[in-house]
Amino acid sequence: TSALDPEMVQEVLNVIRALAEEGRTMLLVTHEMSFARQVSSEVVFLHQGLVEEQGTPQQVFENPQSARCKQFMSSHR
Repeated sequence: TSALDPEMVQEVLNVIRALAEEGRTMLLVTHEMSFARQVSSEVVFLHQGLVEEQGTPQQVFENPQSARCKQFMSSHR
């Protein structure tokens, strides 16, 4: 969404949310953490091109295990 016209961001997020509610499988890369937490069934946190953390939104956002993921999540609350 960062490359979108600011007026279009919410519209795109609404479409993605509707697709998720339909049960569609999607792969999203985003910095919209609250949105990712709401619509995801699984979250993968990448650091320097490698999978650093993977799990449910609750696991990754509320109880990250790696130091880097903990640092990132604490700065995005």
